[in-house]
Amino acid sequence: MIRVLLADDQLLVRAGFRALLDAQPDIEVTGEAADGRQAVRLARGLRPDVVLMDIRMPDLDGLAATRAITADGALGEVRVVMLTTFELDEYVFEAIRAGASGFLVKDTEPEELLRAVRAVVAGDALLSPGVTRRLIAEFAARSREPVSAEGLERLTDREREVMALVGMGLSNEEIARRLVVSPLTAKTHVSRTMVKLGARDRAQLVVLAYESGLVRPGWLG
Repeated sequence: MIRVLLADDQLLVRAGFRALLDAQPDIEVTGEAADGRQAVRLARGLRPDVVLMDIRMPDLDGLAATRAITADGALGEVRVVMLTTFELDEYVFEAIRAGASGFLVKDTEPEELLRAVRAVVAGDALLSPGVTRRLIAEFAARSREPVSAEGLERLTDREREVMALVGMGLSNEEIARRLVVSPLTAKTHVSRTMVKLGARDRAQLVVLAYESGLVRPGWLG
């Protein structure tokens, strides 16, 4: 059973999400929070698999709450998916850097929301190739000089190549076609790379690819 914590200051939004999620045989809503501070407290107490976190909330906003959750070593298995009104919300970029596994627009289709919850639990970042490329473009626009990424030297040449392709916004299937390997092999390389670098998920791997200089601005595939 996938356990979900809802964090949104709008009661009707939470009620709608709860009705949809609780109707699924493999998903249950374990708690609701009306602000970021309550979300952090409930995450520590309930240890949900996924937190659906609104970016804009009173007391403590979703971004600060996400940082608190992802920085807590005891909550290493908790995945945060940001909820935003607009796809290119100005805080989405910072949310991914803070450790969020991805983001959803609030008016997304029900099937997409359910797919998203299941995807992040399976270890996939909730970033479609198109959204990833926009995120990368934003990262490129703000990029500084590359910094050393701890553990990068432990990667094999193939893992570096795969990380660069992830950083360019390619999906596992696209990576498999580029390298002429199976999608499962591509996924295995991505997973091993994340483990070696201590990345929570694919979204963080994109950030690391740019911060390390492995991928440069303008390398969008």
